[in-house]
Amino acid sequence: MSFRRTLFTCAATAAVAALGLAAAVPAQAAEYTSALKVKGVQYNAPGTDSNKCSGGNTRNEYLTIKNYSKTKSVNLKGYKVRDATGNTFTFTNSHTLQPGDYASLRGGRGTDSDSGNVVYRQNCNFIWNNDKDTIYLYKPTGDRADVHSYTASGNDRDGNGYITYHG
Repeated sequence: MSFRRTLFTCAATAAVAALGLAAAVPAQAAEYTSALKVKGVQYNAPGTDSNKCSGGNTRNEYLTIKNYSKTKSVNLKGYKVRDATGNTFTFTNSHTLQPGDYASLRGGRGTDSDSGNVVYRQNCNFIWNNDKDTIYLYKPTGDRADVHSYTASGNDRDGNGYITYHG
């Protein structure tokens, strides 16, 4: 076998292997071009789970979305958050995040506040599973902005029910 043919064969094998590895990368490992990303999730609210609107702890379950742009403000209106089973929340009101700003999407009922960086789902049911789940964030166009899967045993090293993404 000639040197040139050996070199070509090695390069082709490496290219096929690289394509195979790229295809094996899970969806949550993809990096999306959205300025808005999931910063973290309190998937397991402290205390005994109770989805009662009065006295329950669903408001202590929350998802933090951050604007990672250094220059662009982004309005949350039209963005969607979804879990693995299809529970969905759509931001229907304007809530503009300045560069570096964040908003916490909380369960339960409450008054949304730009100054308090909080939006309430107006629903007292939990959305995130305590053992494992997948968090999807979609742009108003329907394009995926971010996605993260977690397991309590694999991702929550200190066991406090909170996982950080994107620092």
